Amino acid sequence: MTTSFPDTLTPRDRAIAALAAIAIGVQVLEAAIPSPVPGIKPGLANIVTLIALLTLGWRAAVAVTLIRVVGAALLLGTLLSPAFWLSLAGALAALAALGLLRPLTPRHVGALGLAIAAAMAHITGQFLLAWGVIIPHPNLPLVLPPLLLAALITGSVTGILAAHVLADPRIQRHVRLARHP
Repeated sequence: MTTSFPDTLTPRDRAIAALAAIAIGVQVLEAAIPSPVPGIKPGLANIVTLIALLTLGWRAAVAVTLIRVVGAALLLGTLLSPAFWLSLAGALAALAALGLLRPLTPRHVGALGLAIAAAMAHITGQFLLAWGVIIPHPNLPLVLPPLLLAALITGSVTGILAAHVLADPRIQRHVRLARHP
């Protein structure tokens, strides 16, 4: 016997769910890529957050990001581990930066600027949690400059990729459908 529920999901809800699922998949795949430096990843799932922010708005970006962090942690078996808390701290810091810059888009700040700011905030949030709680070593700040350089590079890559995705006419068609059912 099947039970049917009234379909109360809007196209916007479906778009957020699809973006969250894509972001989770990208983060899980990225976790499988070995890193030459522990803790430094390209952050490709952040492309999805930028797409959500620039197409569906701030609340959608927050939803996609939080669902991604929790969903990927569940799939990777890291929920409530230090890796989860570092991921959450970075995600919240990045969301804060995006929230501050959102009023300046798209006129003054585009996908590239947003991605760089988010990446820098992400690594800073993770660093502050690590230094304050996990590894409170007085020499830990010495690793911050290389981490910020890595964030600049990875943020640039994700910003460029997000801008290319957003320029795709197929994506623009889906965005119009999600915004105006």
